[in-house]
Amino acid sequence: MTQITWKCASGQSITINVTAGQSLMEAARDHDVDGIFGDCGGNLACATCHVIVPPEWVELTGKPDAMEEDMLDIVETGRTPTSRLSCQIVATHEMDGMVLEVPGA
Repeated sequence: MTQITWKCASGQSITINVTAGQSLMEAARDHDVDGIFGDCGGNLACATCHVIVPPEWVELTGKPDAMEEDMLDIVETGRTPTSRLSCQIVATHEMDGMVLEVPGA
């Protein structure tokens, strides 16, 4: 298991043990993380699972592909240089301890 923490705009932090191979959106949605909705189920048709990855974790989580880039352009809260859609980040053991920010509206 990989421990990932989501810091929500409400001030709440939620730490979840995520199974390697599971998308971070699925894990967050399964545990009712505030601000992660995953309305499209991970099909890159919405941007309701937007997170901000700390710079030190960007290399490990990877960069968005062209389709994700397009979706990030429509996030409600505004995009940052390290914005990602959590449906496109698949948990690995190397991500253990990562803290993601869930931006608020």
